[in-house]
Amino acid sequence: MAQVREIPGYLTPYIARQEYDKYTAIDHAAWRYIMRVAGDFFTDHAYSTYLRGLAETGINTERIPRLEEMNACLNRFGWQAVAVSGFIPPQVFMEFQSLGIMPIACDMRKLENITYTPAPDIVHEAAGHAPMVADMDYRQYLINYGEVSRKAIFSWEDIELYDAIRQLSEMKENPTATDLDVENAQRQFEEKAASISWISEATELSRMYWWTVEYGLVGSLEKPQIYGAGLLSSIGESFHCLSEDVTHLPMDVSCVHQEFDITRPQPQLFVTPDFTVLSEILEEYAATMAFRVGGLKALEEARRARTVTTTVLDTGLQISGILQDIRVDLDNRPFFLRYSDGVQLSQDDIQLEGHGREYHAQGFSSPIGRIKNLNICPGELSDTDLERMGFRPGQRGRLEFASGIVVDGELISSTPGKRDRRLLLSFRDCTVTQGMEVLFRPEWGTFDMACGDLVESVFGGPADRSKFVITRPPRQLPRQKTNHSDARAGLEEMYATVRRLRESNPALEVLAGELGSIAGMLSTSWSQDWLLRLEILELCANRSLRFDFLDRLHGELDTLEASSPMLAEVIQRGRKLL
Repeated sequence: MAQVREIPGYLTPYIARQEYDKYTAIDHAAWRYIMRVAGDFFTDHAYSTYLRGLAETGINTERIPRLEEMNACLNRFGWQAVAVSGFIPPQVFMEFQSLGIMPIACDMRKLENITYTPAPDIVHEAAGHAPMVADMDYRQYLINYGEVSRKAIFSWEDIELYDAIRQLSEMKENPTATDLDVENAQRQFEEKAASISWISEATELSRMYWWTVEYGLVGSLEKPQIYGAGLLSSIGESFHCLSEDVTHLPMDVSCVHQEFDITRPQPQLFVTPDFTVLSEILEEYAATMAFRVGGLKALEEARRARTVTTTVLDTGLQISGILQDIRVDLDNRPFFLRYSDGVQLSQDDIQLEGHGREYHAQGFSSPIGRIKNLNICPGELSDTDLERMGFRPGQRGRLEFASGIVVDGELISSTPGKRDRRLLLSFRDCTVTQGMEVLFRPEWGTFDMACGDLVESVFGGPADRSKFVITRPPRQLPRQKTNHSDARAGLEEMYATVRRLRESNPALEVLAGELGSIAGMLSTSWSQDWLLRLEILELCANRSLRFDFLDRLHGELDTLEASSPMLAEVIQRGRKLL
């Protein structure tokens, strides 16, 4: 069994608890219907790993899976599962995935949304994502994607759009939401989407994720098979995605430019010949990202984002904060950086002692580049070099950069890094100037100067995530939602009775009496419920039973089919399994 990694403490605020008792008998029946219909369709149309993966990851057709059962199975592949409730921030989701941890949304979709729901739920996560982990090449792509995506730079617009998507998706699944509530949430989402002014790395990577992990096809363009979790968990869209109405495109890095709408069926899908190609395409895109290219281009991406990013200098110093100002010379080489709000300084993703957000609460700024006349990085300054500049115990010295920035003060400490390089020089009673402009004044306190010449990398989020909160955690642990309602308590009880009758072997007289009674109540009080009618018909068909009320149930299903294309589809697919 592969070793399972410990979950970092900063991720635990997003972990919920699966409250199994909150699932209703209707929920379990809906799960069972989805899995039976999916099993019939996906035998021919899903990638071969999928059906095998269902069993290998602890997915049962008859009932909603328990998380502990799934976890035991996922551990075989070096993965583990944690319960979450609804949407979690994208940064957090990617962090989980980079660690080989699968967040499982434990809510169950409403019966009205049985074919598809934009909100994460147990069907999407357990029946969609988990089974494909059984494929080694696909599993490796997920790990690779997680490691790359956790370096992606998010913009403040991304975060606002995420909030709007979450609100809309949850509103559609909220049993108490009115049509007006949904319309308002839809309008807010559309307004946020329309206001996006630029496309961040995180957005482009989210598109790659969407067109692969969520809505991916594999094989040939002429006869592809389904592997994306969004399709595997949507018995409606999966049924139509292989038709001529949906354009099939060869998978390549251009998928990052293809937008998607989470609330509507997709008009085109991408087909990869195999899963190793996904990792190759991911690497092709990663080579263009700020964490790989560094320099001014990467810094400008970070400044534009207005979110926490980490700048890595060539000495190994990592500066984590919101980049506010970049100054460059005539050759477009950065020589001064300024960060607002709380800043963290680190090395190798470990916060330097005494240099957390609390200490740098007012921000951080520093010149970078080479020292005038010496043409070396400040990290390479020797003790002799510093003494020649006047930096002796209790004495003031003067350090001048090639950019013209001058640091004048008393050197009080030096923070060593690797390869005999300095990470920081700290000054007391210090003034930093560029010409007539004052960049730092003595009354502001100790001046901690970053030592570095080149910007080697810029990535999204902080360096030491355990000591720098990635994003605002929820105010309280999220709770799993329930679809139970007092108004449907009687219907839920009838679903439970049919399940009990199916799983036991009652006498024919008992079966006829109880099913006949339920069929009568469906006719008089629950004219719109189609699934329980199908369950009764299935139970009787499996036992070759013939009762007078069965013809009436078929007639009522005929009426429901005629009332709605969606109902016609789900009823017909259910009848096919009788």
